[in-house]
Amino acid sequence: MDMRDFEVLVIDGAYPSSVAMSRDILDAAAQVAARIGIAVPTWGLYSLAGGRVPLRDGISVDTRALPPRRQSTRSVCVIPGLGADPDVIVARMALPEGRAIARRLQAQVQRGGQLAASCSAVFVLQAAGLLAGRRATTTWWLAPALARLAPTCTVDAARMVCADGPVTTAGAAFAHADLMLHLLRERCGPVLSETVARMLLLEHRQSQSPFVVPEVLASGHALVAQLTARLEKSLPGIPPISQLARELCVSEKTLGRHVRRATGKSTSGLVRSVKLRRARALLENSRMTIEQIAAEVGYRDATALRRLMRKAVGASPRQFRATTTVDG
Repeated sequence: MDMRDFEVLVIDGAYPSSVAMSRDILDAAAQVAARIGIAVPTWGLYSLAGGRVPLRDGISVDTRALPPRRQSTRSVCVIPGLGADPDVIVARMALPEGRAIARRLQAQVQRGGQLAASCSAVFVLQAAGLLAGRRATTTWWLAPALARLAPTCTVDAARMVCADGPVTTAGAAFAHADLMLHLLRERCGPVLSETVARMLLLEHRQSQSPFVVPEVLASGHALVAQLTARLEKSLPGIPPISQLARELCVSEKTLGRHVRRATGKSTSGLVRSVKLRRARALLENSRMTIEQIAAEVGYRDATALRRLMRKAVGASPRQFRATTTVDG
């Protein structure tokens, strides 16, 4: 039976970049493993029926038929990101082919295998009922939709990669590289993962928080967009949440519910996102001291800013600034 360590399940309309990243990273891993004398990971590109699968923008790729799951397996089935709206994916998964994919994914877990998906492909796992009661991530601007469709799933949009039992999820399209490095590290060890990362000039990124744009999260929700604009304008002196709620003529609880629905964050989490974005801009584009920047985003001293930066981007403000170019 054709069974590999990594089975890349290519679904119609997948991002070519995600499929290519899967192929290139796994191909590099096989070459590196052979050179350094460790077990060579096996892999292949698959689809439900096999044959040529159309991707986005007129690109297509040859695949093998996904092997049936009639016995135990140690393989990980990886689903590259899809270029489709979450509701479209859910609708597709309700069709006969989608239901067949769901059954195969369910069997993968039941037989002891693993599943991994990035970007909007996470909604394939959701439609298959495989995120219930789990913690997962997806593209940060799709997090509210995932929280709506999977109310028992804890959506952790700040994470770049999130593993919960046999299911591993990742953020936006290019987070697929982070997902593949994570899977290599977990299944083949850190030496292989780190060597492949260095060869392909890839970084291990832990968080999506540095990339979040609050206005995008709030788009389409007038109340939350209004709140976000108010937060941006009022820095450094952001009023208490109770006052913000009164200004918007809602209760704190109602405001929190709207913010959670629109952004996947708490109201205080949205405030931190706004502060983080302003701090990053000042670190990148000004010569202000760390203490001055902390004051500019509403902190009495730099300690709170350092805490926020380390949690969000894994680096202190000084370390973050050292990796960027300041104009002038």
